[in-house]
Amino acid sequence: MRFDALQRRVRRAEAVVQIRSEETTQHWERLNSAWRTAWTPGRIIVVGLAGGFLAGKLEPGGAFSGARWLQMIGSVSGLMASAQASVASVAAAAASMAAGEAASEAADAASDAADAQATTAEANVGQATSRTTTASTATHTGPPRAAEAATELSES
Repeated sequence: MRFDALQRRVRRAEAVVQIRSEETTQHWERLNSAWRTAWTPGRIIVVGLAGGFLAGKLEPGGAFSGARWLQMIGSVSGLMASAQASVASVAAAAASMAAGEAASEAADAASDAADAQATTAEANVGQATSRTTTASTATHTGPPRAAEAATELSES
């Protein structure tokens, strides 16, 4: 396989990964939003009562003691916290990539604007120099004094 073909395959695979990453982030945000809106106070109470009922039913048999329930709740909450942290890191990475792209575009635009401004300034300086040269030769043959040159530049 040629090197050009390999480069195309790599670029295509990177594009697919980027698109899938964005889609996954969007799906996760929708799931997170739906999850948070689904947990109304009434549902929280119902789940708490059902969990308490199950704990009460299972505890006399000795299958789940209070310590085991606490251990299970702690492990599930740790799992949820790590999942939320990973989603936040993916979102932060996507935001940093977008910020980097915006910064590079802004830097390009700033350099283009600086180039255009420098070109305009050079043209203006050239015009002002020609004006002062013609004005100074008309009045006297020596170079203009500093105050005269500054006044003529500010008037133009």
